[in-house]
Amino acid sequence: MGVFRPKARPRCGVWHVSDPCRDCGDQLAFIYGNSLKIIALLLAGGASSRMGSRDKLLEDVDGAPLLRQRAQACLKSGVTGVRVVLPPNRPERIGALDGLDVEIIFNDGSDLGMSHSLQRGVENIDADALLIVLADLPDLTAEHMQQVVNAAKAHPDATIFRGASTDGKAGHPVLLRKDLFSQLNTLTGDIGAQPLLQRHKLDTVLVPIGASVVRDLDTPEDWAAWRAEQSKDPNSSAQ
Repeated sequence: MGVFRPKARPRCGVWHVSDPCRDCGDQLAFIYGNSLKIIALLLAGGASSRMGSRDKLLEDVDGAPLLRQRAQACLKSGVTGVRVVLPPNRPERIGALDGLDVEIIFNDGSDLGMSHSLQRGVENIDADALLIVLADLPDLTAEHMQQVVNAAKAHPDATIFRGASTDGKAGHPVLLRKDLFSQLNTLTGDIGAQPLLQRHKLDTVLVPIGASVVRDLDTPEDWAAWRAEQSKDPNSSAQ
């Protein structure tokens, strides 16, 4: 497989997928090789507390629960396997994944925040890299995830890869190489991997995708607005 390897860090200080870099103009060198074992980690352990009596991960998207649709997108994204982190007290979420070729990891400490879900998800994992996907991003497609996977193959010297909006705002999914797995165990609280991502900002490749990388749906109002948009453009939902 052909991949791109940067000759050196671009002058702008941030790895980019485009060749040449749109900011500084530096070129990338073409080589062959590189095969990565990448596991997608779908984080679905949240309490959905802002949805009232509804569970946002069970909201209908294209005739299926959002969680199932997100898992299916992960399976189509070019990764080696998919792990889903779930709370043990949400049997409906388990049922939403019925028949899918995914590994379910139960997080008994979901009340400890997203950091604990990440730590459970990476336990005993055999992978070269981890593709972290939030389960409440309905517009993120398998193709978007594949773009981040491809970027990891194209930039073997970078350690973090993030989907980004068209104006350069970093979002999801996030791909981490295995050298950083141990640092996930130092995280606390409900801000996910943000401290780790900030520490390694200069070793991060931003993959231009669009608004889908930052749009999550947390409230009934969010869902109502999203469904109104879908009714105007029925071809815009994620696959």
